[in-house]
Amino acid sequence: MFRPKVPTMPTPTGQVTPPARVIEPTTVAHHTPAPGPLATAPAPAPARPTVQFTPGALALAVGGGTAAVLVVGAVVVSMLLAVAITGASVTVCALVIRSLMRTDTRR
Repeated sequence: MFRPKVPTMPTPTGQVTPPARVIEPTTVAHHTPAPGPLATAPAPAPARPTVQFTPGALALAVGGGTAAVLVVGAVVVSMLLAVAITGASVTVCALVIRSLMRTDTRR
């Protein structure tokens, strides 16, 4: 009843396809281009415009960053507090159980 039953491999029915052919890699011939006329220096890329913050946008960015830091900090502190409370309650439970076990063995 408790012995595992190993399944047997069923025999294939119908048409059986042969295994796929193995494709072997071929050698790659490197081609060196013939020297041509002297190349000219490429044209300089157009300079990208710098991003300029307006005072309102700068205040908004600072306020948003501060809010994000405060929210993340509050979440981390609350998680640490939950861990501390859980650890303290487990310690109190362990002390109570130990006290109960010790009083039972003395009687």
